[in-house]
Amino acid sequence: MNYNDIMVYLDDLHNMLGYDLGLDRIYALMEEMGNPQEKVKVIHVAGTNGKGSVCSMISSVLMNAGYKVGVYTSPHLEKYNERFRINGIDITDDDFVKNMEYTIKMCEKIKEKGIGQPTVFEVVTAAGFNYFAENKVDYLVLEVGMGGRCDATNVVSKPLLSVIVSISMDHMDYLGNTLSALAQEKGGIIKENCPTLLYAKENEVLGVIKNICAEKDSKLYTFKDENISVKNADINGTIFDVKTDDFEIKDVKIKLLGDYQFINGAEAALACAILEKEGVKIGEKAFKEGMEKASWSGRMEIVSKDPVVILDGAHNIDGIHMLAQSLKKYFKNEKLTLLIGILGDKEYEKMVDTLMPLASKVVFTEPQSERKWHVDELSKLTDKYNVEIHTEKDIEKAFNMAKSITAKEDALICCGSLYLIGALYKIAYKN
Repeated sequence: MNYNDIMVYLDDLHNMLGYDLGLDRIYALMEEMGNPQEKVKVIHVAGTNGKGSVCSMISSVLMNAGYKVGVYTSPHLEKYNERFRINGIDITDDDFVKNMEYTIKMCEKIKEKGIGQPTVFEVVTAAGFNYFAENKVDYLVLEVGMGGRCDATNVVSKPLLSVIVSISMDHMDYLGNTLSALAQEKGGIIKENCPTLLYAKENEVLGVIKNICAEKDSKLYTFKDENISVKNADINGTIFDVKTDDFEIKDVKIKLLGDYQFINGAEAALACAILEKEGVKIGEKAFKEGMEKASWSGRMEIVSKDPVVILDGAHNIDGIHMLAQSLKKYFKNEKLTLLIGILGDKEYEKMVDTLMPLASKVVFTEPQSERKWHVDELSKLTDKYNVEIHTEKDIEKAFNMAKSITAKEDALICCGSLYLIGALYKIAYKN
């Protein structure tokens, strides 16, 4: 098989199976492959928004401390290779094909045993575990795909640390439609006698996670917004302190933009402090430099100036709220053009209602997904706003249109779906 063959295989598999949460297939596949997930030391990260940023910061600190660090994240923006990184470098096409070929062969073996065909995410996750184990990473920072309890990444039996970031309403069709139900799913990554870190924004979530930790004899570390003191925040980054009953960390600087990133930064900082308490040698210098170096593509990322163009992967109502807060903070005096493309299974009406009051001009487009919300339907939601509205189904044409109607002193904000941001990535940098 070559790279294109693998892509066709994954597309066909997704069309056939879609999303099917559960652990029976992935456990069987891991067993067939010799359980590579048990050969790496894992920091497991779950939650609704902020997982990628937290993974990026934790891995940056560990790399800066001299370790060989694997990072597994999803979804990707442009290529599957982005999901498998070692010390910041994507897996090569050749290594990706080699690992996928091997994993596909193992899938055939478990199918012969009557266990069933693993889903796309299960196949890719298994290949990732194999890749990181073969390359003998010191640590693997592992992002949950969806939920936690039944997610394919949850075959890890004893992580060094379970990290749970912001929990809000998303993927309700699969995970439940209450915060308690979502917290129960996210809390499924908590393991016996392994510590847990939680951003305890809501008491409802805190109660659920506390109960799970008590059952699992897991030491629970928590923090809230009031534990964080922001000293400075502007377009160049954020400096903050974080103080809890267990830790006090001062003058942490991050360059990741977003009014919410100080929360993700505090989570990553506390995670590193817990890892040190668990015996991982980091040191203050490596910690501070690693936090400041951390980057995360497609999240409040400035890709050009004159006008400022920002790509942001906000793709659910909580993420859109946080984006709106950031825009109010960073762009008080500029007029904003919005380029929006949303999936139809999201809370699109609430997302549009949150963004529209901030905009002077809006261009609606369609993400490259069968789940896309059509521009004609989206534009109907905006009749009540006094905003200049355009629609263009083709993403590149929509981007060029949005940029052309944005004055040099103003800003263009692209958001609504990671599928949209992935498609825009090459287009924006090309322009």
